[in-house]
Amino acid sequence: MSELKHIDIDINKQQLTLFQGDNVIASYPVSTAKNGVGQEYGSECTPLGLHQIRAKIGKNAKENAVFVARRETGELFTEALRQQNPQRDWILTRILWLSGLESGKNRGGEVDTMRRYIYIHGCPDSDSFAKPSSHGCVKMRNKDVIALFDSVDPGIKVLIHQAE
Repeated sequence: MSELKHIDIDINKQQLTLFQGDNVIASYPVSTAKNGVGQEYGSECTPLGLHQIRAKIGKNAKENAVFVARRETGELFTEALRQQNPQRDWILTRILWLSGLESGKNRGGEVDTMRRYIYIHGCPDSDSFAKPSSHGCVKMRNKDVIALFDSVDPGIKVLIHQAE
């Protein structure tokens, strides 16, 4: 039996790495929360700790498909659409919905990652990946999130951490 896959998200490096056991399968630039790390509901921070992918959404969606409340809107993202809707938090292409595994830290009550709707998701490829810019989620380039989505199953463990 092969070793299990897992995902490591390094806040300091703004990098997501997919492992099979100790071996790196793939590594991608990401953007985490512009408000930094934090667990509280409403903080718009990226939660730390051990999570799992609870659900995969958008399997057959086109690249740049727009999602609102985890549903495809029928739109495809363009810069013109962004200019028409400057307030939107662009969730594109695929969604990997995270669920915390550490009670009191990222599971349950005011710190529940799943109830906070924290995802790994696609975003406009023109967005910055050099610095944190999300509302709490982990944003990826669209081709990268498609590759990751196709490589993982629900239940895969995801560790989000920041070096002290």
